[in-house]
Amino acid sequence: MSLTEEILSQLPGNVLGGLRRTDQILTSLRNEKQTIADVVKENPEPLNSVDWDVIICGGTLGILIGCALAVRGVRVALLERGILQGREQEWNISRKELSVFLELDLLTETELQTTIVTEYNPARVSFSGGKEVWVEDVLNIGVDPVYLLETLKTRFLAAGGKLFENTPFSEAVVHPDGVMVNNEFKARLLLDAMGHLSPISKQARQGKKPDALCLVVGSCASGFPKNDSGDLLLSFTPLQNQCQYFWEAFPAKDGRTTYLFTYMDAEPQRLSLENLFEEYLSLLPEYQGVELSQLNFKRALFGFFPSYCESPLQTPWNRILPVGDSSGNQSPLSFGGFGAMVRHLERLTLGIEEALQTNQLSISALTILQPYQPSLSVTWLFQKAMSVGVNQQISPNQINQLLSVVFAEMQKLGTPVLKPFLQDIVQFKALTQTLLKTGFSHPVLVVKIIPQVGLVSLIDWLVHYVNLCIFSLLFFASSMLKSLVKNFPIEQQYYWHRLVDSWKFGSGGDYSE
Repeated sequence: MSLTEEILSQLPGNVLGGLRRTDQILTSLRNEKQTIADVVKENPEPLNSVDWDVIICGGTLGILIGCALAVRGVRVALLERGILQGREQEWNISRKELSVFLELDLLTETELQTTIVTEYNPARVSFSGGKEVWVEDVLNIGVDPVYLLETLKTRFLAAGGKLFENTPFSEAVVHPDGVMVNNEFKARLLLDAMGHLSPISKQARQGKKPDALCLVVGSCASGFPKNDSGDLLLSFTPLQNQCQYFWEAFPAKDGRTTYLFTYMDAEPQRLSLENLFEEYLSLLPEYQGVELSQLNFKRALFGFFPSYCESPLQTPWNRILPVGDSSGNQSPLSFGGFGAMVRHLERLTLGIEEALQTNQLSISALTILQPYQPSLSVTWLFQKAMSVGVNQQISPNQINQLLSVVFAEMQKLGTPVLKPFLQDIVQFKALTQTLLKTGFSHPVLVVKIIPQVGLVSLIDWLVHYVNLCIFSLLFFASSMLKSLVKNFPIEQQYYWHRLVDSWKFGSGGDYSE
């Protein structure tokens, strides 16, 4: 019996079976053997009437935007395939990011404080052979998903929203004046919040294999030595199995959560989640200084996050908009999910509301709600620098050496450079400062990275880097035109506001201390 089988068999429910089912999905994705159903069709006949302004499919994170729209007077129906409830494992985020729940009138101050169940400081960034970097107030808040989703559900229903539980999505038919979902629900707009494996996103991407994957395994357990600090990004091993292993750890409400994650391409011969879980359990004692026999495992955590260079996903249909993970609106370095949805919650809420008010629900009008963002696209080079090709040969410690010097230079440049990057936000000034300091201080190491990432990838990155500069300048200049734009027709104002949003988020201008 493997370590994975031994530990997971101790947990309630068929956790090992769930891990293996997830591996089957991962294998079909890697081998391009996914079932791609035509779940979206088009019909030229008008519906003539609709019951809702917006239907959202996918409730776990869809409730966030559903509640935000409902409290603004939008008629919203939310379809959830099971019962809408949060998981036991906390969601981690920075405190500043939670302010959007107050700004959009989703939670009271008391409710927001109640949903925070853990808070820790400081957090460590460390790589084998390098110096430790410590930061404060970055992804150090643990939010209780059970309480948060139950509170948002109550708020959503009180605001007039309608929740349909045990109602899985099956099909959508787009008409000139609306969209019919499951041959039953009619609305002006459909939001796809069904995640990475959304059947709508699969159809839109036509089964395309991901350009990269992030595999994550971990657990929550008690029995660790007392430790009120956390790890944001840590590596203590050289390359293993053609992967660089990264670790994350932080206090949880009922123990300590530890993750092992790694970046890779989507080649079929890569590690499975079960293999990675075995690596996790084998290395955990060395990482945390505790024997497995001393731990009481509460939960096992595992999953994979596919990334596509062509992201965010551009909708190919009128009246359908992907949001959250189904849109791919996060960098290939992040896990997406809660944090990515919260970051874009206000932008999407106000944009969707304005789209409905001005009847801008065509492909072109909705595409600009999920625009190209160079701040995301530049991170693809970082993903390649933190991973290695399936048949590529590099020094076993090259990735650790690179990350050690990069983060050391960012620490010297200060918090305004370091903290945004650790929250998946890249800004032109901070990136340029880091590149210059690293390049001048460690030219030989930087030169070694070029064959690792590839010349084509480097040229592609330069295009996004230039665009990051352009978007930063455009966002800075856009504030000078605010008074002029108010005189535009409302349809033109909609497009202008979306342009400003794209410059703001595409330049990392949404970040603030």
